[in-house]
Amino acid sequence: MLVTLIVFILVFSVVVIAHELGHFLIAKLNGIRVLEFAIGMGPALVKFTKGETKYVLRLLPFGGACMFEGEDGIYSSREDGKEDKKTAGSFAEANVWARIATVFAGPFFNIILAFLLSLIVVGFSGSVKPTINSLMEGYPAEEAGLEVGDVITKIDGERVHLQSEVTLISAMSRGNSMKIEFLRDGEKHETLLTPKFSEEDNRYYMGFTIGEYVECKGLKLIQYSAYEVRYWLNATVKSLLMLVQGQLSKDDLSGPVGIAVTIDETIEQTKPYGLPTTILTMINFAVLLSVNLGVMNLLPIPALDGGRLLFLLIEVVRGKPIPPEKEGIVHFIGFVALMVLMVFVMYNDIARIFA
Repeated sequence: MLVTLIVFILVFSVVVIAHELGHFLIAKLNGIRVLEFAIGMGPALVKFTKGETKYVLRLLPFGGACMFEGEDGIYSSREDGKEDKKTAGSFAEANVWARIATVFAGPFFNIILAFLLSLIVVGFSGSVKPTINSLMEGYPAEEAGLEVGDVITKIDGERVHLQSEVTLISAMSRGNSMKIEFLRDGEKHETLLTPKFSEEDNRYYMGFTIGEYVECKGLKLIQYSAYEVRYWLNATVKSLLMLVQGQLSKDDLSGPVGIAVTIDETIEQTKPYGLPTTILTMINFAVLLSVNLGVMNLLPIPALDGGRLLFLLIEVVRGKPIPPEKEGIVHFIGFVALMVLMVFVMYNDIARIFA
């Protein structure tokens, strides 16, 4: 359990630091004063001040914060204890595009981190192309004329490069007919395929197994690492859409406790294959977590980066900002709602452990 806790803290901290570092660096680049750079939530364990910024490590490794001068009415204090409301370096006084770049940088750095980590995973373990290596008798793929050796390139117009992308589309299928485009001996072909429902697994199947190992070096390493990040982006967005549409339940949501349980289970499952496999699997898990954090923060929900971006884009259209006090109220309400959701998800995670 101690190993799980250490890995959880390391993975979560790396992802959160990348996010807050994005805000921090772009803010500095645009002359915005950063009052505090914090990792974690709750009571401070370690804190020190360097230059104009206070750096804080907090007890709970569940998040972080990058607080800017003048954001949400927060200003630095003078030696006499009074607020210093000089506009130099204030977030509110910065150019609107500088503020948009600063807010967007957090999620964007999560995507950059995901790509850098994917370079490690793909560099060591390679990737898998969507090449058909067997057909299931009596299933749609065989009836649609697909053959072993065909390389699937598109499904319903969506470009695919990886085995995992085809698997994701198959797993999320609702039984609708699909237009499959594929290469056979270098020539393009297409066919229609209607997935078949499996009562036993409660899901639809196309009726084939796929996978062709690709060793990735040089430009191919960059190419397939980008494909991996693209896959996780698609998986995250599609999962969110399914959640909104009611196709997923509350049990499909996971918070820090659920993530810790997943890490523990993954460590146990990969342990027989050796430490390198466990490490690569954890790095791949960090890719998933980083992409998820980036996408989730871009949702137009108050208190999240996406909510702040929405207000900034409204400012661009209006030509003037929303009054700070009104925006602050909206973000406060959003923050309270997010805390309530976090408590609910945490309770749900704990309930699943003891179910």
